[in-house]
Amino acid sequence: MSNYSVCCVFEPLILINVLPTILIMEFIFGLTGNILALIMFALDAERSKPNSIYLANLAVADSVLLFFMPFRADYYIRSQDWIFGDAFCRILLFGVAANRAASIFFLTAVAVDRYLKIVHPLHRINRMNLSYAMWVSVGLWVMVILLTGQLLGRPHFFKFGNHTQCESFNICLDNNPLSIWSNAFYVIQFCVPGSIIIFCTACITWQLKTKTMDTTGKVKRAVQFISVVAMVFIICFLPSTASRVAVWVLKIWYSECSHYNDANVVFYFSLCFTYLNSVLNPLVYYFSTPAFSGTIQKIIRRLTGQKEEVVSGNRSVASVTSG
Repeated sequence: MSNYSVCCVFEPLILINVLPTILIMEFIFGLTGNILALIMFALDAERSKPNSIYLANLAVADSVLLFFMPFRADYYIRSQDWIFGDAFCRILLFGVAANRAASIFFLTAVAVDRYLKIVHPLHRINRMNLSYAMWVSVGLWVMVILLTGQLLGRPHFFKFGNHTQCESFNICLDNNPLSIWSNAFYVIQFCVPGSIIIFCTACITWQLKTKTMDTTGKVKRAVQFISVVAMVFIICFLPSTASRVAVWVLKIWYSECSHYNDANVVFYFSLCFTYLNSVLNPLVYYFSTPAFSGTIQKIIRRLTGQKEEVVSGNRSVASVTSG
C-alpha cells in the first residue's frame, strides 16, 4: 500500500484469493437464471404487461454485467493486473456502474407499477399501453447513461509496481469535486429509490391487512412480489452504500492511507453483493406473475424428465414428481 498522487493504492491478498471464486460463481448462476428469464420474456411477449417490460430490461442489464464478470475475475487472478487496455477498462467500469443504476431504477419501476395497480387500481396510468412502458424504459436508460457515462471519459487504470490496476473507486485524500459528486450520487442512488420501494411495500402490505376479501389472491401475490423486490434491493445495494459512507466518514478524521486498508477491503467485498443482484433478480421474475412461475416450473419439469400429468382410470391427476 502506498500513495499514488493524492490517492491510496492497496494490494490486499484476501481480495486476490477470494474474489475470483465468488465472481465466477455469480457469473455461472446469474447467466443461467437470466438466460432462462430472457427466453421466458421472449416466449410470453404477446401477453406482456408494463411490469414485464421493466423486468425484461432488468434482465438485459444483468446480462451486460455478467459479460464482464470473467474479465473482472481474471483481473484478480492476476493479482489486480489489468491486461486488456485502457478502453476496455473504461467500458467495463461503465458497464458495472450502469448495471447498478439500471437495476435500482427498474426495480423501483416494478415496485411503483405494482403499487399503482393494487393501491390505486382506478388510476388512469394503469390504463396505459405497452408503448408507455417502453418509453419509460427508454427514459430510464437515458438517465443511466447520463449519470454513469462520465466513467467513459477518463482513464481509470494506473501502474503500481509491475501491475496495472483498473478501478473506478479509489480512496483519495483530497476534496476533488468529481470524487465528492461520485460519492454523493452513489448514496443518493440508493436512498431515494430505496425510500420509494419501502413506501410501496408498506402501502401494499397495509392494503392486504385492510382488505376484508381477497378472493383472487391478487393482493397477497403482490405482497409476496414487492417483498422479494425489497429484499433483493436491500441485500444487494445496502452493503456497498454503507461501506462507501463509512469511507466518506473516515476521511473527516484521517489523512493517511494506512487507516483505509480495512475499509478498502470491506468496500470491494461489498461489491460482490451488488453483483449478486444478477443472481437474485430471477427470484423477482419468478414471483412477478403466476403465469411466469408456472411456465418456469413446466420447463424445469421437462428438463428433469418429470411428467406434468399421469392418467389414472378415467381421470387425470397430478403426478407426485410434479409437486
